[in-house]
Amino acid sequence: MISLLPLSGDVTPAVRALGWDWAVEDACAAYVAREAVQVPEDEAEALLEAADTLYEMLVQAIPDPIPDDLLQLLAIPTNLWAAVRHSWNDERHWHLYGRFDLAHTPDGIKLLEFNADTATSLPETAVVQWASLVAAGQADEERQANGLFEGLQSQLEEWRHLNPDLDPTLLLVHLPDSAEDETNCAILAEAARAAGFTTAHVCSVDAMQVSVAGEERGVWGQVGPEQWQRFGFLFKLVPWEILAEEEPELTADLAQLLLTRDVIIANPAYSLLFQSKGLLAWLWKVFPHHPLLLEASLQPLAGHYVSKPLLGREGQNVVEVQSNGQPGAASEGEFGEQPQVYQRWAELPQDAQQRRYQAGVFWAGEACALGFRRDAGFITNLSEFVPHLLT
Repeated sequence: MISLLPLSGDVTPAVRALGWDWAVEDACAAYVAREAVQVPEDEAEALLEAADTLYEMLVQAIPDPIPDDLLQLLAIPTNLWAAVRHSWNDERHWHLYGRFDLAHTPDGIKLLEFNADTATSLPETAVVQWASLVAAGQADEERQANGLFEGLQSQLEEWRHLNPDLDPTLLLVHLPDSAEDETNCAILAEAARAAGFTTAHVCSVDAMQVSVAGEERGVWGQVGPEQWQRFGFLFKLVPWEILAEEEPELTADLAQLLLTRDVIIANPAYSLLFQSKGLLAWLWKVFPHHPLLLEASLQPLAGHYVSKPLLGREGQNVVEVQSNGQPGAASEGEFGEQPQVYQRWAELPQDAQQRRYQAGVFWAGEACALGFRRDAGFITNLSEFVPHLLT
């Protein structure tokens, strides 16, 4: 049973006092709960250790060289195969961060999925949940497992040091008209400046231009009216597979610039290997019955399970199949026509109001921060974010 502690006070002044005004935009503060999950320290440590172990398992599970069969199984778009293989074989292509979604079930901690490419909820995790404690007079660094900003800064420093031949300027792009994505990029930009990048500019992907010809070769961002700058580093909060499907020419140009080291991109193309939910079935094959894994297959299971699209996002198109074979709960979405992975049902912990709780553990070089989402049904990107308090 989840134990909750009410949090008094207004989080907005607390966030502004920390100097993070943009982190309390409606896109990320409106659904932060005014109470905290009380988490025993040993339970928080177990969740962090689980994420570190799972990341090591992910790396170990990828064969070298990466076979075509695995890329097909994971539904990796063919126009990204070269970029995936190249980035996997060159450590200068640095995986900055991702978020493990974990269930603390009666049978222990279990992996639900890994958001390896474009994980969001950075502002809520890094800033707003800490400000919630500040507003409630509970501010004590020892009372929250929350080193996300420091982890991002360290990863960005390493990325810069691995690529000293490139201009230490970072362009961060997001999908148009998304205040939430812009705010997530702003967190990373702030961490990049702390990590020594001389420029960290956030803009819509529409304000980016890519050229593979002549003196204009490179990635450019609009930094002012009629003013453009070339960048050595690119962070895209745009999923690789969406780029590959909807912008094949842009994808081809970015892949060419990546291969010739005109630009370095994060998260790297190989993060799509981890992002694909087909890897849940692959992990179960490589590490059968591992205590951190739920049974998963590319074929329907017997008993109680869920189906998920391989490259689905935001909790969309998840379908429950009950033990008697009848359909249960389902979430709507735009990924229903994709190939499916089938994963054993996981019993999420509940509070007194029977809301289910999913733990999100951020990995940035190592597991570094904990946050929770809750909902009466499936957890989606619209589910309430709940701060935590170590006890």
